Amino acid sequence: MTHSTARVTTSTDLTPRLRRVQFHVPDLARLALPGDPDEAVGIYFPLPGETATPEMECRNGVWGYHDPESAPEARNYSVRAIDHATGTMTVDFVVHSHGPATAWAQRAEPGHQVVMAHARGWYRPPPTQWRLLAADLAGLPALARILQEDSGTPPTIAVVEVPAAIELDYLDDVDHDADIVLVSGSGNGIGPSVLAETMRHLTLPAGPGYCWFAGEAAESRAVRKWLRNEHHWRRESYDTIGYWRSDSEEWSRRYAAYGDELFAVYQGAIAAGKGEKAAAEEFDEALERRGL
Repeated sequence: MTHSTARVTTSTDLTPRLRRVQFHVPDLARLALPGDPDEAVGIYFPLPGETATPEMECRNGVWGYHDPESAPEARNYSVRAIDHATGTMTVDFVVHSHGPATAWAQRAEPGHQVVMAHARGWYRPPPTQWRLLAADLAGLPALARILQEDSGTPPTIAVVEVPAAIELDYLDDVDHDADIVLVSGSGNGIGPSVLAETMRHLTLPAGPGYCWFAGEAAESRAVRKWLRNEHHWRRESYDTIGYWRSDSEEWSRRYAAYGDELFAVYQGAIAAGKGEKAAAEEFDEALERRGL
């Protein structure tokens, strides 16, 4: 696994619920960022009371945190901006009441260090006549970068679910011509999300389109099923990503009872040559059959 140490250079509040942290990543190339506008990286956070994440260890040629009892917690975060020439990375964190990532982001100061790994991205639209983008607050940084880097592409509808309308100020410095559909006061951990339901009631343009979704995992599943079952879209026409799970602690407890069985579904699909997206969908369908 490729990984890198990143040092905080600045941190500032952007909106009541979004906080920006900029990093210097001296060996940025080691992360092998894919270059997609929704690319994300796993961030390992310092242990409580510490200002730097412990270094990874190499055992039998594999880098990682091999002792679960002492391993730092990690979360995946979108790369809002990247400058490969200077090794500068910008990550925008959602501020909420609990969790290792938001707690760290709210106390992060210049000089603090984290470890980054597991870079990946999803946004790969085929040639299309229009786009439908959707995100809650967790997905908003990636959506902003998509709008910024893909400006001038086909007509775009962007559905955004935020706790309060002021959070949409985040897009003020993004040059785009998307048609924004604002949904406020729902989802985002403050109540049930209505992203999927809102998308279902849109009048979609004619011709082939592409959908990108980033939000709560159950909503991601609902959007994918809507596109597949009601609009008969093929997999290459959408990328729906579950960025987080409502009631994740209870979900993890229930998942533990079936984890090996369910992951075997994913591994079997990969072994059969079905590709990562198809394997991920089969895995999610297996989760749903188990009530997860």
